[in-house]
Order: sequence, then C-alpha cells, then structure tokens
Amino acid sequence: MGMAVENDSFVTEFILMGLTDRRELQLPLFCLFLMNYVVTVVGNLILIHLICLNSHLHIPMYFFIFNLSFIDLCYSFVFTPKMLLSFNSEKNIISFAGCMAQLFFFGFFVISECYVLTAMAYDRYVAICRPLLYTITMSPQVCSLLMSASYVMGFAGAMAHTGCMIRLTFCGSNTINHYMCDVFPLLQLSCSSTYANELLASIIVDTVVILSSLIICMSYALILFSIFHMSSPTGWSKAFSTCGSHLVTVGLFYGSGLLTYVKPSSAGSLGQEKYFSVFYTNVVPMLNPLIYSLRNKDIKHALKNTLKRITNRAEPVVLP
Repeated sequence: MGMAVENDSFVTEFILMGLTDRRELQLPLFCLFLMNYVVTVVGNLILIHLICLNSHLHIPMYFFIFNLSFIDLCYSFVFTPKMLLSFNSEKNIISFAGCMAQLFFFGFFVISECYVLTAMAYDRYVAICRPLLYTITMSPQVCSLLMSASYVMGFAGAMAHTGCMIRLTFCGSNTINHYMCDVFPLLQLSCSSTYANELLASIIVDTVVILSSLIICMSYALILFSIFHMSSPTGWSKAFSTCGSHLVTVGLFYGSGLLTYVKPSSAGSLGQEKYFSVFYTNVVPMLNPLIYSLRNKDIKHALKNTLKRITNRAEPVVLP
C-alpha cells in the first residue's frame, strides 16, 4: 500500500487473468503445470546436490551448470505458484508491491541466465580451442568473476525495469492479461506516458540479446573452426558431445525468448506473447536438468555413486 501511495497510483492491487479463462481447461492445465513444477524443482535440486556432493564435478563446466540450475530453481518459484493459483480461484489477486517484486525477480533471473549461458559458451571455447591454457584461463577466480558479473548485470537490469515501472501511474483497469507481472502487459494498464519504459525495455533487451548472442556465436564459430581442423574422429565426437547440451539449451531459451519479446508489442500481440512465454518460463527450466544429465556420463556416474552411498547407509548392520 505504501508503495502504491508513493507511486501516486489509484491501483493498489492487480488481477492476473492467468493462461486461459475457459473453465473446462482449468483442471487439466493445473495438473499439467503442477507436474511440470514438481519435475522442475526435483530435477534442478538433484543436479545441484550431485554437483555439490561429487568432487570430480568441481570443475568450471559444472560450476556454471550449478548456477544455471540454481537460477532455474529460483526462477520457477517466482511465478509458478501464483500461476497454479489462477487455475483454482475466481480472481487471482496480487498486491502492487507483490507485482513489482515479481517483476524484479523475473527480470533478475532471466537476464542472469542469459549471461550464465554466455559464460558457458566461453568456457566451451577455451576447453576446445585453448585446452593447454584452460586451467589458467578458467581459474576459480575467473569463474567466480564471470558469475558475479552475470548476477550484477541481472540485478542492474531488474532494478532499472522495476524502478521505472514504480514511477508510472495506474488509475484505470487493474486486470493484467497474463499469468505473471511482466513489463509489456503492465505498460498496457498505465494511464501515464510509457515512452521511457518502452525505450528502456528495448535498450535492455537489445543489449542483453545482442551482447550475449554475439559472444555465443563467436565462441561456437571458433569451436567449429577448431573441430574441422581436428584429424581425430574421437576429438570431433568429444567436442560435439560437450557442446551439444549447451547448444540445445541456448536454442530453446533464446528461441522462445525472441518469439516473446523481440518484435513490436501491441495489445493484440500480448495474448500470443503470453503463450510463447510459457515455453521459456516453464518448459526450459524443466528440460535443463534432463538435457545436462541424460547424455552426460559424469552426471550419470555421480548419480550412481550417490545412490550407492545412500543405499550403503540404509543397509542394516548385522551383528555377529
């Protein structure tokens, strides 16, 4: 309420329309997204614990995967519980302060994930193209610096979005045509000028997408150049296997994100954006643990060792 007063806004709460208003779809969608949420949380928690508990995974590549899983886990907590509520309530109400908090954390984790994926591409470039310098180039200090920079950039972008949004006046409709508080659906409700917000959103999205995409594309262009000059088929196979999972993740995350944001926004296109956003907000965080575990021998080996340790502890001690 205090935030709403400072904002000079007549709106103190918003109503989230959710994914659909068709009653016959509410229960099936609730079950589907609940299953998705459980798999996302369990999958990312397992991956995080495996990396923490197995010392042979304490290398830069898995340090970045650990951070990616941590972001996906936190990311799912931001909006999925509220989304599930929308399937079981007549009016899914969120306070003005809660909406701004959701907007902030959503922006923070999305931008951070973009830069984590960028750092992972650079890590693969160094591992394949500069293997003799890998230990020095990707030292613990450098990895920590890359992750810190990713989180700082995410924090700065989220603060800019949220700060500009708080300054707007909302005095008309308070119904958001979305299942979460996102930038463009909120801008549609404002009765003050949104030019600065739209300009800021364009600058931040363009900067994040162009900078991260440029580094990722350059990294993989150099990787491909290096692979084509390898004489051993074994080297080819190893290089493709280490890059394949990351390329799939990048393609899914950026592909769905570009469909949602990098196009002119209008009232008519917001409905489509809502459905596109389901993919990168719900599907990608669920798929990431599967992508990095199903075809990863190190993760499979760590899982077997961890299960063996748990089984050995659970076995009763037979006294003579």
